[in-house]
Amino acid sequence: MKALVYEGPRTVAVRDVPRPKTKGVRLRLHYCGVCGTDIGIYAGSHPRAQAPLILGHEFIGEVIEDHAGFTKGQRVTAFPLISCGACHPCRTGSPHVCANLRLLGIDCDGGMAEEITVAPELLVPVPDHVPDELAALIEPVAVCLRVADRAGVTMGDTCVVTGAGPIGLITALMLRHAGAGRILISDIAPGRLRLAEELGFEPVNARAETLAAAVAAATDGDGADVLVECSGAAPAALEMTRLVRTGGTICLASLFKAPTPVALLDMSFKELRLVGSRVYTREEFRRATALVAQLETPLAKLITRIVPLSAAGDVFELATDPEAGMVKVLVDCRG
Repeated sequence: MKALVYEGPRTVAVRDVPRPKTKGVRLRLHYCGVCGTDIGIYAGSHPRAQAPLILGHEFIGEVIEDHAGFTKGQRVTAFPLISCGACHPCRTGSPHVCANLRLLGIDCDGGMAEEITVAPELLVPVPDHVPDELAALIEPVAVCLRVADRAGVTMGDTCVVTGAGPIGLITALMLRHAGAGRILISDIAPGRLRLAEELGFEPVNARAETLAAAVAAATDGDGADVLVECSGAAPAALEMTRLVRTGGTICLASLFKAPTPVALLDMSFKELRLVGSRVYTREEFRRATALVAQLETPLAKLITRIVPLSAAGDVFELATDPEAGMVKVLVDCRG
């Protein structure tokens, strides 16, 4: 079968590989999303991913043959988290932050291929009314639903999202769904800012104006109720404490891989609440599966390119090219 294989830093190729023979439910894959984590693996910066590896953990497929309660032709996605079951988080009800957490497409082969075999306990049925392309967004929607839950948004809150990539834009949708009022979203990419405005958010071009001034104008100088950091940029981390009101909340959706300066004096003087967010619970994944149908129109706008598997060797260059203006790129695995 064909698969997109990570072969080393900045090296991927579409290869003929053996069909998976591990135990589980065999799937014929339809679509797989390109995630920021996949881009990090491609760049050679992920600490666990080892070549050769079939990438991809945001996928939708159909069951090839009846197995373990799943029927031939049934469409499914995968809850891609593999927890150890023995560490303290697993023993105390938080297996999504397992101390030994592994993921499909990172620690073992993933979904940028024609087929995959997945343990039945990881499979989640896709509702009939959810289009294939949107089903490939269930996993990132779950990520952002977790962020909104952790941020504790209340009705009418003014929110700021730094970074208008896929996670930033989906997070803004989740914040609005949770009841947020005004939502400002900053970036430097004109195409992403235009999309943010089209989706009903207030775009702030960080190259043309200061985010601090925009937030002050929107809140009469008080600051935002909630800020979600989605850019992963060190300057955003340093500025974020200035942008929220006294007693406000900052939620880290991005993953800073190196120590990053934060204005801790603001944390104390303004009694701010700083929370992290990592992946999602099974319940949030279930809710995300239902939400993609409710938010079909705005989510569909995020899919800016679908690339056939046969031409996916350049998909990471496309996804990271600032001139291409990509938001969410899917790989069509159907051959």
